[in-house]
Amino acid sequence: MFYWLVDLSGSVPIFNVFRYITFRTGGAMATAALFVFMFGPWIIDHLRLRQGKGQPIREDGPQSHLIAKKGTPTMGGLMILSGIVVSTLLWGNLRNPYVWIVLAVTLGFGFVGFYDDYLKVTKQSHAGFSGRTRLAIEAIIAGAACFAIIWIGRPTLSTALAVPFFKDFIIDFGWFFIIFSTFIVVGAGNAVNLTDGLDGLAIVPVMIAAASFGMISYLAGNVVFSDYLQIRYVPGTGELAVLCGAVLGAGLGFLWFNAPPASIFMGDTGSLALGGMLGTIAVATKHEIVLAVIGGLFVLEAISVIVQVTSFKLTGKRVFRMAPIHHHFEQKGWTEPQVVIRFWIISVVLALAGLSTLKLR
Repeated sequence: MFYWLVDLSGSVPIFNVFRYITFRTGGAMATAALFVFMFGPWIIDHLRLRQGKGQPIREDGPQSHLIAKKGTPTMGGLMILSGIVVSTLLWGNLRNPYVWIVLAVTLGFGFVGFYDDYLKVTKQSHAGFSGRTRLAIEAIIAGAACFAIIWIGRPTLSTALAVPFFKDFIIDFGWFFIIFSTFIVVGAGNAVNLTDGLDGLAIVPVMIAAASFGMISYLAGNVVFSDYLQIRYVPGTGELAVLCGAVLGAGLGFLWFNAPPASIFMGDTGSLALGGMLGTIAVATKHEIVLAVIGGLFVLEAISVIVQVTSFKLTGKRVFRMAPIHHHFEQKGWTEPQVVIRFWIISVVLALAGLSTLKLR
């Protein structure tokens, strides 16, 4: 909305400041944080009143959670998504198609997660609706978004996978890229969802990844910087930095209430939406492989579940004491703050490693 003030900059020169992505990214960050801080307590009270017993705690999880986390409301992702949408509509360039594509995936995945949370709360069971149905809906949403990204992208690049560390090496998948990119988006959404198991564990790595991809989006969408760094120039993707700024601000606001002991859980509403957003931004900016590095913690969490389930089905034995892997370390005696903070440190290291690929070519 504020971007439209640029049209008046001829008569009011100060409005020209809204032309700059960096300024609007900062504005989106501040607006989202302020929104969540202001309306967070009301949302928490409303959800607590509506949910009664709060999010059901898994009986097969760590026993300490049955006592410490009982009665905590879920669907905190509504706080995050509200802050993101409001600040993006205020500060983003709404003429940019990438903004609407990423918002559509975010809200679509958020709706899927909301329905899953709703079933869990109303049935007082940690099982939501059918996993296959959920994945199918996510795949449809992601597939439509990836098709749109290909449609508006550069013909020689939109269906290709850019490989880090190489200036000119790309792998063109053709229209099969829709399937590949859909897997990336759906995988990212569910990987973040698996990570969301301890107070503050998921939101900070998401913020770190969002900050990283805000920088990547800005650089990939700038013809001068992308040429200097020898990364793929994707016109229009710079505007996605505004969305990433909104995620950072909303995440900071949410962390205030989600810090141990959490007043509210993110739930599938937030984790699926934020993961899907990161996956879509990675596809749009042609940094799908870099997402696996920056979001390496999410990948590790997802792999731990896959390995655990596969091992148990094939051999009847478990590789980890409990999956996802953050519960494994809890079972080994790490306290919840130790697990959370150490995983945050890992996320920072991985983000730095991912960002280093921008220059090491």
